[in-house]
Amino acid sequence: MFDFIKKFFRKSSLRKHSSTIPTEILPLGKIHSYVAIIDAEESTFDECKTAIMNFFRAHDIKGCVFFQDFRKIGSEDRLITSIQTTITKKDLDWIGRPSRYKLNVLEEQAPDLFISLIKDPDFAIEYMARTSKARFKIGRRQMSGNLFDLVISDPAGKNISQLESFTAIKSYLTKIQ
Repeated sequence: MFDFIKKFFRKSSLRKHSSTIPTEILPLGKIHSYVAIIDAEESTFDECKTAIMNFFRAHDIKGCVFFQDFRKIGSEDRLITSIQTTITKKDLDWIGRPSRYKLNVLEEQAPDLFISLIKDPDFAIEYMARTSKARFKIGRRQMSGNLFDLVISDPAGKNISQLESFTAIKSYLTKIQ
């Protein structure tokens, strides 16, 4: 019963807050800002963050990397990413939406490009992607309603890292005219 209620409120929230801005595949020259979301629990996250920042800096595109970190962090553990751009379990409300503060940080970036490198996105990532006003959205797994304009999925039978996914995304971004 609780799952039914949660699903109802999730759908209602998405209907109410989803962006109405049309999305499309944009050439690199028309992208002025980006937001990328990566999984801080994956071993390549630091290299991936650096690769993302270096690629966009080389193309004079401003932006920000967000982290999803759902590990249980004890009192003696420390968060290894920026608290402003890290979404933890504590930042989610009862239906799974990120806090208003985190969504405002995302909105302030006013990205043209939204990239989710999360292999198995949950509702928090879906909510962020659907409410983002980005005009070009890239993900690793398509969601209902063709949320992403470009999907870089793992090849059949292979499990690739988010760094390898971003490397593939880079090659597509540089080819799109």
